[in-house]
Amino acid sequence: MGKFFVPSKGVLSWKEFLADPIKQWKKGYSAFELAVSWGNAHNLPYTVDNVFKNSNITLFQNIEVLYGFPEYKVPLPGGNASSQNDLYILAKAHNVLIPIMIEGKVAEPFGKTVDSWLGDNPSEGKRKRLAYLLQLFTLEEESVKKIRYQLLHRAASALIEANRVNACNALMLIHSFSKTAAWFEDFVAFVELFHISPKQNTIVGPVQFQNVNLYFCWITDVNNI
Repeated sequence: MGKFFVPSKGVLSWKEFLADPIKQWKKGYSAFELAVSWGNAHNLPYTVDNVFKNSNITLFQNIEVLYGFPEYKVPLPGGNASSQNDLYILAKAHNVLIPIMIEGKVAEPFGKTVDSWLGDNPSEGKRKRLAYLLQLFTLEEESVKKIRYQLLHRAASALIEANRVNACNALMLIHSFSKTAAWFEDFVAFVELFHISPKQNTIVGPVQFQNVNLYFCWITDVNNI
């Protein structure tokens, strides 16, 4: 039943999908700001549209949003916990599909590092999941120990969805509403694993995994804060 979706009745419809609506649905919190920014946009939010259109990557200069799925879960091997993405946008440009996985941020961090998430005695499920992620990105365990685990499985979500819809391109997008771009350094550390140096408000990449060109982008958007 989890694969069926209904049309939104407006921004407030997004609230019901949150784990803790009372705590998370407040102005200045990422869930609220992301919902307002994307839910009220005709196509793309202004700041996102500006970054995409000014990109030197032709693919992103004429993006059309087809569908959006708030709090979208992507199953991963190793346990029952899915990667719950703040927003999944299925877009189109130049007659090709582009899955965009979006993580909204204000002040909250990206969670535990891989090392901390594993713990001293990791379960078989955690070992299986990490092995899957390492194989997906052709990385060694030692190289990701200090990387935020959330960033790994969010990027994996973009690749998985691209394969599901037979898309050759995908984008992992961090939409930050922090005036100080809090936790940007964690994003940099993650993307640099693939020998790319990211900048704010710039699309970088691609890196190819499983025949999918994966792009990365961090957008700092303080227009409405």
